Amino acid sequence: MSEEMHEIHEHAETGHHEPAMAPVSITMAVLAVLVAISSLLVHRSTTRAILFQSQASDLWAYYQAKDIRRHSYELFSNLLPLLDPQGAAKTRDLTAQYSLQAQRYKDQQSQISAQARALETQVEHQEHRAGRFELSEVLLEVALIICSLTLLTRRRSYWLAGTVLAAIGLGTMLTGAVMHFH
Repeated sequence: MSEEMHEIHEHAETGHHEPAMAPVSITMAVLAVLVAISSLLVHRSTTRAILFQSQASDLWAYYQAKDIRRHSYELFSNLLPLLDPQGAAKTRDLTAQYSLQAQRYKDQQSQISAQARALETQVEHQEHRAGRFELSEVLLEVALIICSLTLLTRRRSYWLAGTVLAAIGLGTMLTGAVMHFH
């Protein structure tokens, strides 16, 4: 980043010596800031996606643990009557308890599954946002390069083209910032 700042400083000096190029230098400085903001937003969205994915993975592991416990209780409730064919009261009570436990775990699994799916939706949302910010970053970087061609060629058409591309990049960044998925 320090190399970019050095280049911006050089371009600012060019703008100081050639007043006609001052707007180009200012535009480039603004674009450099927008590129930095877009880059930061990419990193934040990507980090959030990773965190949500980690939380979803933890919930799915918890879901699996509940599933194993549920299967164990179902197995016990199915085996106990076979061990006591006369169906003693104690066997019936244990079978009922095991069946209740199995149902409790099944209910908990439904809740855990819903939470994990909600987190996976958040992962997708953050990945879409990161994609928008990445596109914005690329567009703003290209706009910065095109604007810098103005300083080399003294053709203002490059500055105009860079400014249009920067507006598109800024619009893309803003759409990423306001994206909401339901």
